[in-house]
Amino acid sequence: MAGTPSEKKVRVALAQIQVELGNRKKNQSTIRKWMEKYYTPSKLPTAVVLPELWDVGYALDSVPELSDPNGEQALAFLGELAKEYGTWFVGGSVMVRDKESFYNRSQAINPSGELISEYNKAHLVPFITKEDDIFTPGNSANIFDFSGVKSGSIICYDMRFPEWVRTYALDGAEILFVSGQWTPERMHLWKTMLCAHAIENLMYVVATNNCGPSGDLNFGGGSLVCSPAGEVLLEAGTSANGMFVDLDLSSVQSDRTYLKVFEKRRPELYRRLVE
Repeated sequence: MAGTPSEKKVRVALAQIQVELGNRKKNQSTIRKWMEKYYTPSKLPTAVVLPELWDVGYALDSVPELSDPNGEQALAFLGELAKEYGTWFVGGSVMVRDKESFYNRSQAINPSGELISEYNKAHLVPFITKEDDIFTPGNSANIFDFSGVKSGSIICYDMRFPEWVRTYALDGAEILFVSGQWTPERMHLWKTMLCAHAIENLMYVVATNNCGPSGDLNFGGGSLVCSPAGEVLLEAGTSANGMFVDLDLSSVQSDRTYLKVFEKRRPELYRRLVE
């Protein structure tokens, strides 16, 4: 990324909301009210990060009726908000119908309301929600340019696969956005894994979780931002909240060059362990 260190700054926001199961209009209203309550202008490019399946939650019993054709409803709604507030929306997956298949799909939308990239969740949960019975897994990573910063996004269960996260770092991502629906009893794993990914890949990790009851399930909040050094810069509690922090990316590439954690990899050894 070109530019002086002072130009390598962006701002991110954790939009920790309670997602009401199966109620798209209510969840859209919740996001609009969140923006009205928490959003403040900034000279820095800002990304508002939403939780997984913010539109209808894990309403897997009603996928054919509730799924969003190609994510168009989500794009129209978030696109208008993006233009109104001059901000990005990143992550925040939605339940999508694409031709004959259903996907858990995240979107990255710029301040002009344009869809910059989208990502179909690659690793689908085989327990609790058993979304792997409903959704089709994606087959490609999601790398995009967030105002001059190479970034990527994953969804929830994806973070249990360090090989997947490492591909993002090897492709140059300096920020990893994560949207989740993690339950309270697993919050220690949520935090530990997110910070581990930040440290081992020398990237910022920005993660937003659902909070509170959603249908028969309950979610733990704990949205956070972790620095490449493992410092937790923001951490939300268990209830709805909105938090902002500036990220200085000026040292990410120099730290990667100094520590050589990518250059000194020996994949010919690791391949034996994963094949």
